Order: sequence, then C-alpha cells, then structure tokens
Amino acid sequence: MDKINTIGLDLAKSVFQVHCLGENGEVVLRRQLRRAEVLKFFSKLPPCLIGMEACASSHYWAREIAALGHRVRLIAPTRVKAYVKWGKKNDATDAAAIAEAVTRPSMQFVPIKTVEQQAVLMLHRARKLLVEQRTRLRNAIRAHMAEMGIIAAQGEAGFTTILTSVDDEDGLLPPMARQALAALAGQWRTAGEQIAALDRQIVEWHKSNDDSRRVASIPQIGAITASTLVATIGDATRFDSGRQFAAWLGLVPRQNSSGGKDRLGGITKTGDRYVRQLLVIAATGMLRRIRKDETLSPWFAQLLKRKPPKQAAVALANKLARIAWAILAKGGLYKSPAIEVA
Repeated sequence: MDKINTIGLDLAKSVFQVHCLGENGEVVLRRQLRRAEVLKFFSKLPPCLIGMEACASSHYWAREIAALGHRVRLIAPTRVKAYVKWGKKNDATDAAAIAEAVTRPSMQFVPIKTVEQQAVLMLHRARKLLVEQRTRLRNAIRAHMAEMGIIAAQGEAGFTTILTSVDDEDGLLPPMARQALAALAGQWRTAGEQIAALDRQIVEWHKSNDDSRRVASIPQIGAITASTLVATIGDATRFDSGRQFAAWLGLVPRQNSSGGKDRLGGITKTGDRYVRQLLVIAATGMLRRIRKDETLSPWFAQLLKRKPPKQAAVALANKLARIAWAILAKGGLYKSPAIEVA
C-alpha cells in the first residue's frame, strides 16, 4: 500500500474499480470496491494523486476523498477516452485510462464543486425541468382543444381563454374531455406555482452573493443567469482570459483548418448547455431593444447591419460571457463604454 503514488478510480453506483500505480508508473494493485469499502480503502493509504471522471456523483466523492488528505482531480470523460487501450470498454480499462490521463502535464481538469454550488444548480435544474413540463402541458391542452374545434390566439391571453373554456361546465366540451383537460390544467397551474417558488429561492441566493450581484450589473443579465454563471464557474481565475471562458462554454466557431487555411463553422456547443442557452436568450432579448434605440449598444447595432440576427445574438452572447469572466476574475462592476468615454 505504501508504494502507491497514483490511482485511477472508475465510479459507479455500487461497484467501483481502482487502478493503482507506483512511483515509476508500474501497476501495484487492481481491484473492485463495494460502495461501503471506498472511503475505508482510501483512509488507509498515504496521500496520493487520485483521478476520476467528472460525472453526477464525482463531486461528492472528490470532496470526501480529498478530506482524507489526497489530491483529487476530475477529468472530462471525453479526455479520458483517448487513453483507453485495446478498444475495450469495461471498468478495469476505464480505471487504467483515468490513472494514465491524470498524470499528463497538459491535462485540463474539472473544478470540484462545493455543496453550495451544487445546491444552487439543483434549483436551476429543477426549475428548467418544470418549465419544460409546463410548456408540454400547455401544448397538449391547446392540441386537445383544437381537436374539439376550439382555437385561441397565441400568447398568455389566448391560453387564458382556453383555460376558461376548460373550466366552463356549460361550455362546448363533453364531460369526459373536460375531466381529462382539467387534470392537465391543474398540473399546469401547479407547475407554475412551483416555478415561482424556485424563482424566489434563486433570487434570495442571488441577493446574498456578492459575485452574483456584480455579474447582474451587466445589461441583459438578471438574477437567473447571474446565479447560474457564478455557481457553474466557481473560481473564474482558472481561465486565462475571457476568450478561453467563452470557448469553454462552446460560444466560439468550430475549426476545421488545415494547410494554412482557416475554415470556421458553427459554434462548438461544448461545455454547459444550460449556461450557454441562458446567455443566448439574454442576447436575443437585445434584438428588439436595439431596433428602438441603437445607443444602447452601438457595437451590436453595427453588427446587425452585417450579420443575420441569430448570428449577431450568438456573438453578443460570447461578449456577455467575456464580460462576466472579467468581472468575476478581476472584480468591480460593469461600466458602460459610453460612461467611460464621458
């Protein structure tokens, strides 16, 4: 046991696989561990380097094992895949690949999230799921009403008219159809109440966090987007620049360059999809505002004259991400370019 220097740990629900290497890279131990044996096994080892794939439970295990005095590193699964040998996919080869990948000097690691970060992100994930369910319920109610020949205008006003027809016992709907749609309408209202409750919790955390409030000083970014950025990024100084952070979010063009010729395609869409979606939605909201008042963002107004609206919105999302990184990494609040010139 005292010869072990590096360990690759393949996580699972019940059965874990460890691949232990010595100081010279030789294999010292390979074995499976039951869930109850994991912490007991690592508590008997001297401090060593431990690598794990970043997954749903990896942050929990990283915190628990790091508390025992070990150095824990999380690696993105896509970066581990290149080190899997013999084209096999099983727990033993995965653990061996992790043990080799964690020792690479050029390897980029995933930061370990704190309990608070995970709790805030759970609020956002639960809210996102409820919003999607509410949208599906709304579409289902509209579709079923259309089958009965009842059509309403788009938007909240039209849907309110549909709900009134569902609640009207003397309306055109048969009793069985009304009973079915009333159940869907009840779920839709409940989802709305739950979303509002989660929104209040998110805003409450946002107001208590200095970083989140500073990010919210950026135009088009509110409490939802700011709190998500802060909880997802963690330590912003791990990125060397705002461009690196935007690339981490997948808001940069995909390259297929060769022979000295640059070929750029659509954005890479790597990284956290939820954060990227919020930034693009925030940037899209500027489209209507900039048509009324170009002084809000002369840069974006000029970009809209050269690029399609969606492409310009993604470019603005990239810029918002870089501004957010600058505020988190260097401190301070957002300063409008017009104010700086004055």
